Amino acid sequence: MHVLLVTHHYAPETGAPQRRWSAFVRRFVDAGHRVTVLAPPPHYPSGRAGDLAPHDRVGTVTRGQHGETVVRVRFRTHDHRLVSRSVDQAVAATDSLVRAVARYAGRRDRPDVVIATAPGLPSIPAGMAVARLLRRPVVVEMRDAWPDLIGSSGMLGPGHGRGRRALATTAAHRAMTHLQRRADAVVTTTVSFAEVLRERGARRVEVVRNGTSVAHLDPLPPAVGPAGSLRVLYLGTLGRSQGLAAAVKAADVVRERGVDLVMRVVGTGADEAYLYDTARRLGAPVQFVGRVPQGDVRAHYAWADTSLVSLRDWGPFEWTVPSKLYEALAVGRHVTASIAGEAARIVTESDAGDVVAPQDPAALADLWTRLAEDRARLDVGLRGRRWVLDNADHDRLAAHYLDLLGGLTT
Repeated sequence: MHVLLVTHHYAPETGAPQRRWSAFVRRFVDAGHRVTVLAPPPHYPSGRAGDLAPHDRVGTVTRGQHGETVVRVRFRTHDHRLVSRSVDQAVAATDSLVRAVARYAGRRDRPDVVIATAPGLPSIPAGMAVARLLRRPVVVEMRDAWPDLIGSSGMLGPGHGRGRRALATTAAHRAMTHLQRRADAVVTTTVSFAEVLRERGARRVEVVRNGTSVAHLDPLPPAVGPAGSLRVLYLGTLGRSQGLAAAVKAADVVRERGVDLVMRVVGTGADEAYLYDTARRLGAPVQFVGRVPQGDVRAHYAWADTSLVSLRDWGPFEWTVPSKLYEALAVGRHVTASIAGEAARIVTESDAGDVVAPQDPAALADLWTRLAEDRARLDVGLRGRRWVLDNADHDRLAAHYLDLLGGLTT
């Protein structure tokens, strides 16, 4: 097959969407398929491209690290504001459509199937338009619970009043649901959101989880430390969705109880300055490390006694599983799960950690106090790793994806 991927995020950027598609593209190419990627130059998360390598500049067509063809489309420098980011995504999506049609219209080697993946959301209508113009099937991939998160997250901003906000949210919800129904297939990363989309009339919905490459993540030995101590690691995005202020407050409560707790935060995001100021104001025992290379991630897991996975208590997050959960399970670290819904069920079913309600500093503080007092609870063995091998290993996920694509092209 020849697969065309329309995406706003791609290597050499780092992040969950980029890791997902780097893993899948490598396996698609290794299986003998061609992949072409339409994506803007790397400019995540800052919104600025900086000094681009010649092969990453707008308009270039180069060979990617896995043998794929990468076509770099236009983008717009943006800041942290939603409107600014949305304009950037719209510019890239529009140029993806223009370049795809110019490249493939009337040619015999047109792609066999088009995949449009969010984020950003404008990639979805752009990819669908490309597919229709080229008369090819289209797969819409929803990595998160869109369009439901539009309303829950407040991402449309204050606007000019509650009524207009509600109308805008409803319109966005209807538009995205309409696109999902028109797609030849919708891929979602969780079982629970797949069920929601089926109920809304999506014609075919498949689950291809976010995952990890278990073979490249050797299990860690059990954490070792003195009684009354605890090392908590958060590794990932520091954004509004994660609600990490609750964890910072919990760390401060545990410190006041006399527990030798250290919380290490690895990553960057829109809430980084706010979290740093909160920790400083409270005097909470929180270290901020910033973004680290992928090669350094294992050392941070080895340092930790427990790995925190956190999401806000927004309803659609009950249909969401953070990609970092699979990595923490695969290395064999105890998971502190401040989450609900399907993600919480995974932790419970795998018996690889403890679950508390999202956004509950008191519950987090109580759990961390108990773990420090009874460190035997931190040894979860390989139970989580076995769950990932069975359900979220990249080799199996890529094979399932290829089966789906093959069925659409025959």
